[in-house]
Amino acid sequence: MSDVNGHESIAPSLQEIAQAIFTVNRHAKSAPDPKQLYQLKKVALEQLILEGKANKEGLHFSPNPGNSRQRSDVLVKVDTYYFHMPPKKEDFKLLPHLGQLNHSYRNPKTHMSLSQAKRVLMKYVGHLITETPQPTSSQPRQRKTPVFKPLGKSYF
Repeated sequence: MSDVNGHESIAPSLQEIAQAIFTVNRHAKSAPDPKQLYQLKKVALEQLILEGKANKEGLHFSPNPGNSRQRSDVLVKVDTYYFHMPPKKEDFKLLPHLGQLNHSYRNPKTHMSLSQAKRVLMKYVGHLITETPQPTSSQPRQRKTPVFKPLGKSYF
């Protein structure tokens, strides 16, 4: 991302973008609120597909179908990395179904911090992401003190 003089490069390479998506995806799986990270991954993958830098390979059955008994995800190839993303309606008509996920394949190991991965992806697709404002109240929440009753007294 930086050249030998420490200056930021103009645009991240395809490999850097793939590594950044991998890092964001890995952190999103264990994050307490992963929505923003998954949104960043989704927008980056869609932009790569639009530019012809990534290919939709087919559909896989999802190993975690949520509330449904069966769900499919789109397998997307970026450089030497593979990712899953939610399918669109036309994906079911256009893409072949590849069946169950192949657990023997693993993406290449990557050593990139989450903050660096976010910077790479924001540089690539930052203009496409709309910030969803967090609901903030005008007043700080007041702490309610518990009510204690003497032993033997009714709470009703």
